[in-house]
Amino acid sequence: MSVWWRPKEKNNQILIIRNMANRKSLLVLLFLLASWITFTVFKNSTKIWTALRLPITLHHWNLVMKSPCPEVPLHPVVSSAETELRIKRITGKLDQLIPPRPFTHMNTTTSAAHSTATILHPRDAYCRGDRLDVVLEGRDHLGRRKEYGGDFLRARMSSPALKAGASGNVTDYNNGTYLVSFTLFWEGWVSLSLLLIHPSEGASALWRARNQGYDRVIFTGQFASGTSHVDTDCALVLNSSTELCEYLDAQDQEAFYCVRPPHMPCAALTHMHSKNKDVSYLSKQEWSLFERSNVGVEIMEKNVISVSKCNRKTVPVKKKCKFGMTSTIPGGHVWKETWNPVSCSLAPIKMKECLTGKFVYLMGDSTVRQWMEYFKNSINTLKSVDLHESGKFQHQLAVDLDKNINIQWQKHGYPLIGSLTYSVKEIEYIARVIDRTGGEKNTVIVISLGQHFRPFPIDVFIRRALNVHKAVQRLLLRSPDTMVIIKAENIREMHGDVERFSDFHGYVQYLALKEIFQDLNVGLIDAWDITIAYGTKSVHPPQSVVRNEVNILLNYIC
Repeated sequence: MSVWWRPKEKNNQILIIRNMANRKSLLVLLFLLASWITFTVFKNSTKIWTALRLPITLHHWNLVMKSPCPEVPLHPVVSSAETELRIKRITGKLDQLIPPRPFTHMNTTTSAAHSTATILHPRDAYCRGDRLDVVLEGRDHLGRRKEYGGDFLRARMSSPALKAGASGNVTDYNNGTYLVSFTLFWEGWVSLSLLLIHPSEGASALWRARNQGYDRVIFTGQFASGTSHVDTDCALVLNSSTELCEYLDAQDQEAFYCVRPPHMPCAALTHMHSKNKDVSYLSKQEWSLFERSNVGVEIMEKNVISVSKCNRKTVPVKKKCKFGMTSTIPGGHVWKETWNPVSCSLAPIKMKECLTGKFVYLMGDSTVRQWMEYFKNSINTLKSVDLHESGKFQHQLAVDLDKNINIQWQKHGYPLIGSLTYSVKEIEYIARVIDRTGGEKNTVIVISLGQHFRPFPIDVFIRRALNVHKAVQRLLLRSPDTMVIIKAENIREMHGDVERFSDFHGYVQYLALKEIFQDLNVGLIDAWDITIAYGTKSVHPPQSVVRNEVNILLNYIC
């Protein structure tokens, strides 16, 4: 049967067809939009969760999916953007501590000879345990009062006959006046010292110069292919129009570069050495501040005081040193070449018994490699294992199979300064070594960073310290019983290569390191304070200092 549509019915049918088509189009659009949103979310999941500060990382996703207890708290991820923000924040704090101090003439800078140090409430004799305060009034070479602070000072008290020493605490009032406080820890004749290491103008110049360039030290990389060897330039930052090899730590985005030799792969890099480049970011006028006669000048000449017991009550027994204790300034004192902390006590520890069953990983520079040598010399049953490397930077391993003691030292990653050629076949960043360490109650990790970073802009050191901090954070999440100890920098030679290696650079790094690791349950061995107390004058202190640093470690772990 044929059906004929009337005009009105035909129009309705057309509208229905059109509506159906529109709905299909809308559904397709919605499906495409939903797909795009899903793709975007998964693609940028890390950024989104980080922005919301939710505890999600790729590693933690795996934990959540595998764990039967998803309510276990996870630590927030630290994104690369947040790392950059923290670098900027810490650098900003340091900038505030070291403001620009331009000067037009040497006469306007701080003078040790014209500055005055006055003991407050002087007495003929003092009592052990007293605090002695000294007010320093900074003056320039014309005798005029300084109106701002920032001088790099070092306060120390000592009794050479007793082999005793301690640092003093310097408070900068930022108006040219300083309060220097000494705690009188022992009896006898005590000498007071206050050195002007650098005037504020010199500290400011060093800070500005440090952050201007990466090329004070140049590295030479050796590439090997068969019997042929080729040397090329390497650096943290390399300005070259030629093809470069990039040695990148993908996780933390730290890189080192070498000029790629012709007809050789980048993987053929085997060895490295460095030397100082004839370049300076200090002006001729600024260099006058760092002449030998102007560095480390004594302000307090011939200040000797007498300290007596004064029938004081016996000092209460202090608790044994352990993780998490508040650090003080000074942190302790040396007496008869033995370190005595202020806030806790160090017990005599039998090294071999303490280390039985333990894995000790020493990571970092040569100042903690000294510990490795000390362990090997102190435990006659430790046997060195030949790892088929050579040179001072070679990976070292020593074991006692009967007592199950395993101690090893490993150098940190670039930059690593050394005039002697060293192997880089197995060089890696400390953070990666920590990431592959399982950790448990018998695992001890000691980390020492600083000396090799002094010639480079401060962001290089801060970034490395933050990346190590993140790796330690991950380690303590999966193995909270692991013992991690941070060894601070030593002071070093005062008059050698000031622009690259001044203790001013080390002090800035020391402040940054304490800021970065303050939130973790790790032990701090304050080698900065200890080496000032001992009055060491070398980056590698004598055995007596190493022995006491190791004793602190043993008290932490046993």
